[in-house]
Amino acid sequence: MLRWGLIPRWAKDSAIGNRMINARAETVSEKPAFREAFKRRRCLVLASGFYEWGQTASGKRPFFISRDDAEIMAFAGLWERWRPNADQVVESCVIITTQALPSLVEVHERMPVILPPSAQAIWLTEETPSADCLGVLESRALAPLEIRPVDRTVNNPGNEGVELIRPATD
Repeated sequence: MLRWGLIPRWAKDSAIGNRMINARAETVSEKPAFREAFKRRRCLVLASGFYEWGQTASGKRPFFISRDDAEIMAFAGLWERWRPNADQVVESCVIITTQALPSLVEVHERMPVILPPSAQAIWLTEETPSADCLGVLESRALAPLEIRPVDRTVNNPGNEGVELIRPATD
């Protein structure tokens, strides 16, 4: 298991990872925090869906976004190995985001890059040239997405369970 929030190899403190939970597809190959991982440490982050907060008539509320066929999604990600000292290793990761699909833009302007199966091996192969990897990030999910409002209890990281993805009743 990797820690969520990428800690660059050159970081002086692990707290930097708290701010690095997403990397923008448009700049991932250029930003110092992500540049080396983009070249050598690409990964897939598997998920049944993701949450985004969107504006509604009654205020902001969370939405759960998943494939409408309930299949697992593979997000484009990066991972890094940070060594705070000689005896400790922390492996961390980040997902890459892109502009939202038209069906999602009403909820949020960005979304994770969801790689279709045809792009996953290309993304994971270390020898894949950077230009080809940038092209993979432009791939779009082929399966339609289901977007449903869910209860605000998703906002507490201590909450777990299937009830967090059930449609909200309010």
